[in-house]
Amino acid sequence: MFNIERWQEIFETIGKNKLRTFLTGLSVASGIFILVILMGFANGIENGVRSEFEQDATNSISIRTGTTTKGYKGLNPGRRLQLRNGDYENLNQKYQDDIEFKTSTYSTWGGQVNYKNQQGNYRIEGAYPDQQYIENESMVSGRFINQKDIDEARKVAVLGYQMKQDLFKDEDAIGKTIKFNTEINFQVVGVYTDPGGSREESRVFIPLTTAQKVFNAGDNIRSISYTVNMQDDFDESVKLSAAMTQSIEQDLKTKFSVAPDDRAAIRVFDTLEQAQKIFGLIDTIRFVFWFIGIGTIIAGIVGVSNIMLIIVKERTKEIGIRKALGALPSSIIGMILHEAIFITAIAGFIGLFFGVVLLELVSPLVETDFLRYPKADFATSITTVIILIVAGAIAGFIPARRAANIRPIEALRDE
Repeated sequence: MFNIERWQEIFETIGKNKLRTFLTGLSVASGIFILVILMGFANGIENGVRSEFEQDATNSISIRTGTTTKGYKGLNPGRRLQLRNGDYENLNQKYQDDIEFKTSTYSTWGGQVNYKNQQGNYRIEGAYPDQQYIENESMVSGRFINQKDIDEARKVAVLGYQMKQDLFKDEDAIGKTIKFNTEINFQVVGVYTDPGGSREESRVFIPLTTAQKVFNAGDNIRSISYTVNMQDDFDESVKLSAAMTQSIEQDLKTKFSVAPDDRAAIRVFDTLEQAQKIFGLIDTIRFVFWFIGIGTIIAGIVGVSNIMLIIVKERTKEIGIRKALGALPSSIIGMILHEAIFITAIAGFIGLFFGVVLLELVSPLVETDFLRYPKADFATSITTVIILIVAGAIAGFIPARRAANIRPIEALRDE
């Protein structure tokens, strides 16, 4: 129930202790401000990391081969290992129950692509239809490579959006003919966008079977990529992906007679396990930020508690008179708690306001690989409000309890 007399008492008390109340409120506001800023940057780190992982599927496994660096079973180091179609097919068959999407690729860097008077050097990559999903690509127009393109080794091409802009400007690219190395005609059937941006969109995809013929690659492939079937439990998915990664690496090392500790020869990269490690690190960073912020708020709470103890001491005689006139202990406790919560809440909301405003101003200016759009989300704001209320109650509890225990006869003797 609203009690105007109590509010008058609160403002009168604050008016008598302006500087002390200001400095105490400043410590609370600083604590909330720091907490909001830290949480905002924790969210920014998470946004940055997620955007990096969104460039490709998070649950992917990529396989590449290199050159052996160690001798093994009588074989000298320096052997160049080459993946072939048969390796891809064998792995598909062995792990078919755990695979969601799959592709092998054959790519060439710096291939010249021409359209009328426009030309440029781009990465030309032969792939299977699932490449679109493994790299999180979305179609702007047309379609991606399909199985019929693979089976018939068609000369069709899917351009990245940046590449389309370079060669076609505002002209529609679908159905047009481009040339590779000024002599091989390909028909454009689609244009895609990639979360990785212009670098990833400066590529052209063609059917793998076509790429192997055009570039005289035989049955050679450059890489193999999979996404694993996600389980209901994320940790189980990580275990499955890690086990599959380890098993694939062992299969290929056995097939190519590679030393078990030769990490350069067979490279199998598991993004799901890496994602778990990085998101675990983000949780740790968030915990540290909360710890720092809460610690700063505790310093403010101690300040509020101290000022309330001083106020109780100064009002000892007044409290004694109230009790002598029949005031209940609950009424005394309510009066002190009310004042403590009010001071804490006002100071805290000021800190919250300035923290949110600062993040809103800074957020559009912050965009790096692992830090994007630091903002205080709704959950953080609600949590901060709850902290404010609890902090005010804690700050006022000890002084309120002391006030409630004052004996009227002793209070009346107090000088």
